Amino acid sequence: MSEKKIAFFDFDGTITTGDSLLELIKFIKGRRSFYAGFILNAQWVVAYKLNLISNDNAKQKILTYFFAGMQENYFQEKCDLFINLKLPGMIRAAAFAEMETLRKDGFEVVVVSASGENWIRKWCDRLSLELVATRLAVKNGLMTGKIEGKNCYGIQKVVCIMEKWNLSEYKEIYAYGDSPGDRPMLSLATKSFYKPFRTA
Repeated sequence: MSEKKIAFFDFDGTITTGDSLLELIKFIKGRRSFYAGFILNAQWVVAYKLNLISNDNAKQKILTYFFAGMQENYFQEKCDLFINLKLPGMIRAAAFAEMETLRKDGFEVVVVSASGENWIRKWCDRLSLELVATRLAVKNGLMTGKIEGKNCYGIQKVVCIMEKWNLSEYKEIYAYGDSPGDRPMLSLATKSFYKPFRTA
């Protein structure tokens, strides 16, 4: 039997202490614009909380409001600054330690996130972590505010994982998450962890 081992980690709320998209918006737009924007888009947030619109639709409404029409290069530069200046302070020490322990034990470690890969990938690359995340659409060098393909959320996390890995080849499969949107991914695991780092 194969001795291969793999661990899948949700990002926002599991590895981090909060929602990276919200913090990115504050970082790029400033707190005043952030709060004003969410007041103007409150109906979409409420509709999502009431299950009247999907996570995908709510996210695209917010992304479109804050980033549509922004130069892709400028957006990526800001994301890179966010990774350098803001993201390190959001990482849970216990989550980071768990990933390091697993890697030493021979696990492949993968971050699976509904957030945009723009503000996660370079952090993952520095730590030699694999990443599966939502891709944001670009047209003529400008951010559109739309999602390219599908939002890596809920059951789509499972779809994305199954596209890249044949889990039947793995003896051990660990999964870590903190929200209902992670439960499909957690169901893939031989050992799952829900909100494991909240006290750390």
